[in-house]
Amino acid sequence: MSALRSGYTTGSCAAAAAKAALLLLAEGRAVTAVEIPLPGGTRVALPIASVRPVDGGAEAAVVKDAGDDPDVTNGALIRATVAWTGGAGVEFAAGEGVGTVTKPGLAVPPGQPAINPMPRRMIAQALGEVSPRGVRVTIAIPGGAEIAKKTFNPRLGIAGGLSILGTTGIVRPFSCSAIRESLRCSLAVAAAAGVRLPVFVPGHIGERTARQRFPVANAQIVEVGNEWGFALDEALRRPFTGLLILGHPGKLAKLAAGDWDTHSSRSGSALPVVERMHQAVLGRPAPSAATVEGLFASLAADKKRRLGDSLAAAVRDAVVTRTAGRLSPGVVLIDLGGRTVGEAGDTPPDRSAKRPAGTVRAV
Repeated sequence: MSALRSGYTTGSCAAAAAKAALLLLAEGRAVTAVEIPLPGGTRVALPIASVRPVDGGAEAAVVKDAGDDPDVTNGALIRATVAWTGGAGVEFAAGEGVGTVTKPGLAVPPGQPAINPMPRRMIAQALGEVSPRGVRVTIAIPGGAEIAKKTFNPRLGIAGGLSILGTTGIVRPFSCSAIRESLRCSLAVAAAAGVRLPVFVPGHIGERTARQRFPVANAQIVEVGNEWGFALDEALRRPFTGLLILGHPGKLAKLAAGDWDTHSSRSGSALPVVERMHQAVLGRPAPSAATVEGLFASLAADKKRRLGDSLAAAVRDAVVTRTAGRLSPGVVLIDLGGRTVGEAGDTPPDRSAKRPAGTVRAV
């Protein structure tokens, strides 16, 4: 099996496109490839897809190559337009498909183009290799607004498009760095919005249930995916006073087993965990089932709830241990239809519940 191929971040592509555009503007050279410095001290040459003069400046573009990483921006056109400013330094602007920051808590303040600090430094350094004059650079990603709907940007308060990202300039195949960066940003935005009780969900089912059934604000909800250990560690860096965890037991039971990365390729099945809990709580072997959902569906309502509450308590205990007691989580386990099968700790009042739930804390 051949090695997986690395690619380049949107920050690297933007820096290369900006340098190629400035070479045309400053020196009249239309290049087909350009070399840029990377943050680690190495250099890389990227091909230029197009370069042309435009009114008042020049424009160049690079096609994003993410290598073998499943990046939603792979194949996107990263375009840079440059113009002299008459001043000093580099001014940044968001063109088509590049978002604008609207909420505090991110690395870039509200009102600024969503071009992260490291890509800004990369672009400025690449431009400085061509000319010391003041330059305005506008970064665009045609179709970026539509691609951004597949990312965390709308939730993070980045409006109108994608972010220009990258800390090393290189995309490592199948790395989780982008997911972790999005998680870190989500928690920073929540903290900056005054949230003290974030709501961690694995994915869309948990998010939808949280919005429909519990009195939570948009800024509270953080989609964790499989990165539970990372998310909890990052939460401890923020001024959060509590936590609500809401999701399917087929995912969250893994936390009780000590699996903090719940991806199926990096953790065990949740079914044996639930089967052992069934034996311990209900005093008999679990019914044969192919999935955790199927196991719960086969139980009478009272037994389902006893098992669910016990499993939720085990998840809660695991999180308390992981966070050294600094976060006191409430846990709500739901089936694929969004119905509660178990809960433990302080939980918000359920709008659809017939019996009182736990207490709710202020955002």
